[in-house]
Amino acid sequence: MIELKTPREIEQMRPAGRLVRDVLQRLTEVAEVGTNLLELDAIAHDMIRAAGGTSCYIDYHPSFGASPFGKVLCTSVNDAVLHGLPHDYRLRDGDLLSVDFAVSVEGWVCDAARSFVVGTPDPEDLRLIDTTERALAAAIEVARPGKKIGDIGAAIAAVARGEGYSINTDFGGHGVGREMHGDPHVANDGRAGRGMPLRPGLVIAIEPWFLATTDEIYTDPDGWTLRSVDGSRGAHSEHTVAITDGDPIILTA
Repeated sequence: MIELKTPREIEQMRPAGRLVRDVLQRLTEVAEVGTNLLELDAIAHDMIRAAGGTSCYIDYHPSFGASPFGKVLCTSVNDAVLHGLPHDYRLRDGDLLSVDFAVSVEGWVCDAARSFVVGTPDPEDLRLIDTTERALAAAIEVARPGKKIGDIGAAIAAVARGEGYSINTDFGGHGVGREMHGDPHVANDGRAGRGMPLRPGLVIAIEPWFLATTDEIYTDPDGWTLRSVDGSRGAHSEHTVAITDGDPIILTA
């Protein structure tokens, strides 16, 4: 069921959005060559506790997960692009790291992700990351009343295909509110002018993610991490966005 938030409820979501932003920023600052993924997860866990928040991930066990997730971050490295389960791995020079984080504060959830390179970047990795960021910006720009859900997917796909990337639609964005994942599904491809009308009060996570040379993925033996079938790298950008009578509000900016 799709739930529309009042302006007051959208304001109540801001503390969760700020915490998501602050955690992702902190992790971007501390992640360097030699940093262990478990150290990043511990930093995020400490920040959640300090803010009085609640992790959305630890007990999360959807049908596609092998078991409860057990960590507070998704850390996807190189050919991993989504749902990366933090484990005992030290980042290496040139690693492409995608960090996805959702948290509940005072009963409201926000969700965001960002990708960056640790150490010496490969120009192709930077182009891939930049494409996800530009696709996210294009999608947010059309997240307005009078548009439809298909306009968001169409905006994302236009940026991706303009750079020669193909698109997987198995996983995409989603409604956000009292829970991390809700209706509607927000696909990373779509037909402009088609689908559900966008209305003020709709709050969604928009999250373009692309792989360098494929759109096919498989699940790692850990039961969670999604990787490209050909070993090519992936990048992921996400914000929680509230649709209003005017400009969209990026709650995790």
